[in-house]
Amino acid sequence: MHIRLEAMAHPRGTARGCRDALLALPFLAPSLAPSTAAAQAFPERPIRIIVPYLAGGGVDAAARLVGQRLGELLGQPVLVDNRPGAATNIGSEAVARAKPDGYTLLLANSSQVANVSIYPKMPYDLMKDLSPVTLLGITPIVLVVHPSLPVRSVKELVALAKARPGELTYASAGIGSPTHVSPELFRSMTGTDMVHVPYKGGSQAVTDLLGGRVTLYFAATPTAFPLVRSGKLRALGVTSPKRYPGAPDIPAIAESIPGYELVGWFATLAPARTPVEIVGTLHEATARALKTPELVKRLAEQGIEPSGAGPSELAAFLRREVAKYEQIVRAANIRPE
Repeated sequence: MHIRLEAMAHPRGTARGCRDALLALPFLAPSLAPSTAAAQAFPERPIRIIVPYLAGGGVDAAARLVGQRLGELLGQPVLVDNRPGAATNIGSEAVARAKPDGYTLLLANSSQVANVSIYPKMPYDLMKDLSPVTLLGITPIVLVVHPSLPVRSVKELVALAKARPGELTYASAGIGSPTHVSPELFRSMTGTDMVHVPYKGGSQAVTDLLGGRVTLYFAATPTAFPLVRSGKLRALGVTSPKRYPGAPDIPAIAESIPGYELVGWFATLAPARTPVEIVGTLHEATARALKTPELVKRLAEQGIEPSGAGPSELAAFLRREVAKYEQIVRAANIRPE
């Protein structure tokens, strides 16, 4: 990382200004030294990635895949710490309040940006209390149903839901999660009446879907694809505007509902005020990990397209997502339950 020192202007623009600037340098050096020294030694111990969901879901799978390769590049273990609850706010707040030393990261997805609009009082400020590190990847979300449900397309599902208002149920991994916002957008755009059944994580939602206790689920691709391939679930569509290249036989929901789009994403965030040098080290290692052929292959198998966008790009992305989800939450009238 290159550090650029800007010229320090003095109101008189004379030799005295230069002398004063030079005299100030001994005071600047000590303040910079601890941060620089810490960055040079980082990491000296294991790093935790807090996943605000139960183990076994799509976000958890992405964290473990990336964390393993990241740990190999950094020379320290990267441990996944599952902290589900309160629509991801428990785990997210834990990172926002953690020591800003780079050893505690958050595996975030669109839940964090949705919560900004859903909850009137948040325990932390997404844009002020967390620092963007890396956008890990983009992924479509997959609408899946139990094979026993007598529908084989989005149009047939809409027709069934309208014929049986209030009877069909849709699971989610929690209020504001992508698995919740996706069906809410679907419901508002189709005028269907279905019942929301929230869980603490994707693994519980899938368990009940497999058991036939809920009707449908908008699942993350790491969760959906293996179950669809094995025939345990039936895929009706993906939420991306076009078909996903890795599963071209699954239609885009937009083919039946024009304008429908809501892709998922994964990103790492650090506590605010984490030294920029440490954030840079984390991002550089993560970006390298995401270019590893083996990891790219494994992510592709899970339906995740690697990104590697850095802190500034991720910050801009988050601002756009907050604005987009504000519109969706308002249109679908999503509220805390």
